[in-house]
Amino acid sequence: MKTTTTQLGQVKISRIIESSDPLLRPAEIFPDSDPDIIARNIDWLVPHFYDPETDKLVITIQSFLLETETHKILIDTCVGDCKQRVRSEFHEQQWNWLKGLESLGLGVEDIDIVLSTHMHVDHVGWNTRFNGKEWVPTFPNARYLFTAPEWDYWKENEGHPALVRSGDYIGDSVWPLFHAGQADLVDMDHEIVPGIRLVPLPGHTPGHVGVEIDDVSEPTLITADLFHHPLQCCYPHWNTRFCLDPLKSRATRLNAMAELAHKCTTVMPAHFPSPNAGKIEVVKHDDPDAARGHVYRYRFV
Repeated sequence: MKTTTTQLGQVKISRIIESSDPLLRPAEIFPDSDPDIIARNIDWLVPHFYDPETDKLVITIQSFLLETETHKILIDTCVGDCKQRVRSEFHEQQWNWLKGLESLGLGVEDIDIVLSTHMHVDHVGWNTRFNGKEWVPTFPNARYLFTAPEWDYWKENEGHPALVRSGDYIGDSVWPLFHAGQADLVDMDHEIVPGIRLVPLPGHTPGHVGVEIDDVSEPTLITADLFHHPLQCCYPHWNTRFCLDPLKSRATRLNAMAELAHKCTTVMPAHFPSPNAGKIEVVKHDDPDAARGHVYRYRFV
């Protein structure tokens, strides 16, 4: 288990990395991908972002911990340990994510707020843990925040193909929080604490949000699943197969990337490997598949 920590103004941001391995084939996650496009980008993809031996992209799964003077806020909780999942890479794994939290000098009782940017399997897993009899909240003193549109969607769509593909993660990682009385539904522009607020990024899921941190020297946005891999900065029109509303997801991403580049915002994507934080930059690009009127790249900082 790896952690990294950065101080931004009055906010300390730590990443607790559950895994950072080759996980998905390009065509498995990006319908618009093809081998020729991967070959044209191979010089920068290997070795940090793509493994040519397995033909898999590196997809990091991690949490973000924000520590202010008054609150400890956990953003997303990865896949979780020992949970039954359809995907073999996730099934009953033991990544010992809690040791990463402990390495930061914290225990589960120290977390005040847990925010799920959206309800996909790799963002809610450590919301709960098994006490020998049932799934219970991992963080006993925390309020768990979900956007209202997100919960409204998933509680009515528990037979959705995303759940069939992944396993009953709503049942073991979300419903127990409501049963325990620790879950709160919030608006998509909710201010978590002064200087830290949600930013609507709908499309990937109905209530998908990022987290903006204003109390720093420069604007910073935890972008959740606005994009999954640096390839999407070169090809921002690419959606993933997991985007529930492809048209809205694409529009949200294109609009957000233009604004992030214009404002020179530091971004921290949910699935980018270390060093993670970076900038969206406007560049010239000779690849006609990349252009489509949008020319960007991701520069790690």
